[in-house]
Amino acid sequence: MPELLSVAEMGEADRLAIAGGIPGITLMENAGRAVAAAIIARFAPCETAVLCGPGNNGGDGFVVARLLAEQGWPVRLWLLGERGMLKGDAASAAVAWFGDVLPLRPESIAGAGLIVDAIFGAGLSRPVEGVAAELIGRVNREGIPVVAVDVPSGVDGDSGAVRGTSFEAALTVSFFRPKPGHYLYPGRARCGELVIAGIGTPPAVLETIQPQAFLNGPSLWGSHFPHMKLAGHKYDRGHAVVVSGGPTSTGAARLGARAALRTGAGLVTVASPPEAVLVNAAHLTAIMLKSFRGPEGLAGILADRRLNACLIGPGLGLGEGTRPLVRAVLASGAACVLDADALTAHADAPPVLFDEIGANPGRPVVLTPHEGEFRRLFPDLGPDQAGSKPARARAAAARSGAIVLLKGADSVIAAPDGRIAINANAGPQLGTAGSGDVLGGIIAGLLARGMEPFMAAACGVWLHGELGNALGTGLIAEDLPEAMPGVLKRLDQSSFAGVPPIPLI
Repeated sequence: MPELLSVAEMGEADRLAIAGGIPGITLMENAGRAVAAAIIARFAPCETAVLCGPGNNGGDGFVVARLLAEQGWPVRLWLLGERGMLKGDAASAAVAWFGDVLPLRPESIAGAGLIVDAIFGAGLSRPVEGVAAELIGRVNREGIPVVAVDVPSGVDGDSGAVRGTSFEAALTVSFFRPKPGHYLYPGRARCGELVIAGIGTPPAVLETIQPQAFLNGPSLWGSHFPHMKLAGHKYDRGHAVVVSGGPTSTGAARLGARAALRTGAGLVTVASPPEAVLVNAAHLTAIMLKSFRGPEGLAGILADRRLNACLIGPGLGLGEGTRPLVRAVLASGAACVLDADALTAHADAPPVLFDEIGANPGRPVVLTPHEGEFRRLFPDLGPDQAGSKPARARAAAARSGAIVLLKGADSVIAAPDGRIAINANAGPQLGTAGSGDVLGGIIAGLLARGMEPFMAAACGVWLHGELGNALGTGLIAEDLPEAMPGVLKRLDQSSFAGVPPIPLI
């Protein structure tokens, strides 16, 4: 499983490994060896400055310096603090280093062709300042390649936040399992290539830690994916309904409906006010149409329990009739995706929406806000109030009783039970009008096919990212559903099965 470990959980993994009989210095030696191997595989020997801090991250740096020097690399080692202040395994690693230990200063990088950053680890709790900050700024300005040990110094391993300043690494080598900060912006942009190395920590420690954060991908939800069966038919694959707005705002619903159908829902219906039916009919063929008037009419359509999933919000508008329509969807037995206007319509009374979700706790509900919509529903869960993006999404899911997909370049999917997934495969080309409507339709299609809601949301986000990658620059939202068959074919053929999301050494 693609577990992500917090800084505290990684510390616990180390503790459990040591308690199980693996000496701490062995873990440190293995970590340093992994970093040195990654460097040798990617760089030609050159003048290398190894920058060490006063903790275990610095101890890893001492090992890296020794191993590179043993391979004939010209290495100089610089230490923040006094050598005599090193403790435990870091002190033991320093004893094994046979070269000079120079005091860290901004001039430490003079003449260096490569920097090994082992100053601060992932658990940095305060802004980088003083000599370290000045040195980091100089390295970044001069563009010297940096290999970071664990995380680039200055990046928070839990949140990805940059504390004051940080290196802009070309390569980051971390250990055992990744941390959330490797995939959350802005830290993700500072890591460069990411390699996760095994250092001898037994995977069995995860049974004690019970991590609740995961990197999104097929290894997370692949066993839940509803692959088609040879003897199956369309009625086995569910019937999704997408609620359309009036005649001048129907395009968003059609995008969502097309995505739901391409994702494999057996049947898809666009439900719209009577005055919008002909507009939708002019654009739709395989997708069916139903007309309704008001919340009672929509409730009547959804009374047919074969219609088992519903997307509402795209292009719906913010008039006084929107909230009653959302209420009708939530009162039905259908799994629900609430997006766009369905969320913003409740900006002045979020608890009303959450109460309606809670009235039927067994029914799957997925909320898909971008940052602006999230702030409207959860005004007290901003970055400055509730911490990291995963922490904010977790709190929102617990409060709302729904799966919360907080969208962005580093989308986070959170469940009320505390599970989160961080998505890392989406490119900037998805930032185009209607892209979010397609995402809502993908998730609705997966819910119609019976996928568990947390897994459906995670799978939907990943598929959306793969569609963008397949199409590349210049895509528009209408292109995305049409690329789905190729992506699903690869998934059905298990092209992704067992492929690690990041290189392992």
